[in-house]
Amino acid sequence: MLRISKLNAWYGASHALQDISMEVSKGEIVCLIGRNGAGKTTTLKSIMGLMDRIRGSAIFKGKELLDQPAHARFALGLAYVPEERRIVQGLSVRENLRLGLVASPQKKRESELIDEIAQIFPRLAERLDQEAVTMSGGEQQMLAIARAMIGKPDLIMLDEPSEGIMPVLVDEMFALFRSMKTQGTTVLLVEQNVELALDIADRAYVLDQGAVVHHASAQELLADSEIKERYCSV
Repeated sequence: MLRISKLNAWYGASHALQDISMEVSKGEIVCLIGRNGAGKTTTLKSIMGLMDRIRGSAIFKGKELLDQPAHARFALGLAYVPEERRIVQGLSVRENLRLGLVASPQKKRESELIDEIAQIFPRLAERLDQEAVTMSGGEQQMLAIARAMIGKPDLIMLDEPSEGIMPVLVDEMFALFRSMKTQGTTVLLVEQNVELALDIADRAYVLDQGAVVHHASAQELLADSEIKERYCSV
């Protein structure tokens, strides 16, 4: 579904990504692991079209992404949940969900899709008319994921979804990711809890200083004592 080839990105003079190559197949959960500053978030932002200076290739469903603006990539079926969540202040949960459909081909089914997403996220169903920013951090994270999911993307990229969230909500969230995979949604995941991410993933790429230094099945990486020592405590 997604093939990245020799992807390079810069922040000013800093060469943040160096010839990143990876693949994500339909129905997989693939995770990116590495220490802070390794280039994980930059990889997701580059794929989504949120970096000013990039070079290389990103083929999504047979189409080159790098010559497309971010909103066109979204329309192709690519969704991104950033680490910052970006819940819009002053809007209710329902109104934030509606924002996920503004540029979506699914916009005409808005009411139906909000009902569907409320069934998937029962915590949100109870709060549809509540101002979104008054919810807990974990509930806001669920809203950010729901807002990305409501347009039924083919691939959803998640950046550190468990950060700062109480364990009970993290468990709910990762159960949701398993369910998403079962239903055919493809996931590219950046997650600070490496063991938890590898437990649900099919494969993983290890990034270090802007380059892919290792790639293996999730189970192989979980069994690799050197990888666990170096990255699972991050």
